[in-house]
Amino acid sequence: MNKVILVGRLAQDPEVRYTQSGKAVASFTLAVNRFGGGQGQNNADFVPVVAWEKLAETCGNNLTKGQRVLVEGRLQIRSYEANDGQKRRIAEVVAQTIEFLERKQASSSDAGNIDVNSFGKDVFPDEEIPF
Repeated sequence: MNKVILVGRLAQDPEVRYTQSGKAVASFTLAVNRFGGGQGQNNADFVPVVAWEKLAETCGNNLTKGQRVLVEGRLQIRSYEANDGQKRRIAEVVAQTIEFLERKQASSSDAGNIDVNSFGKDVFPDEEIPF
């Protein structure tokens, strides 16, 4: 059985490309915490993730660097020839499902419409409550 489940944060925005046959493919790196080290030190593994077709387009349209996601898929190890002519191997997770664990952060223009410091300012003293 080849099944991988990871929870982490995107290390960069997804890169969406299209194959010659028109299939969408998105790739990104997921930073996954690795606990241990004895001194309470946390390290991170940076895992390459690939998504195909509709899932790739969804990732490209909705995910941004820093967002927390759950990726479920399979581990794939493939070989390719680099530009310098050498054979290389890469391990990557081919995503089958991706769950967004956080909402996309609002852009600075959207954030201007919400005053987070005003939360709770409209609370009235007990004697002024109209019920």
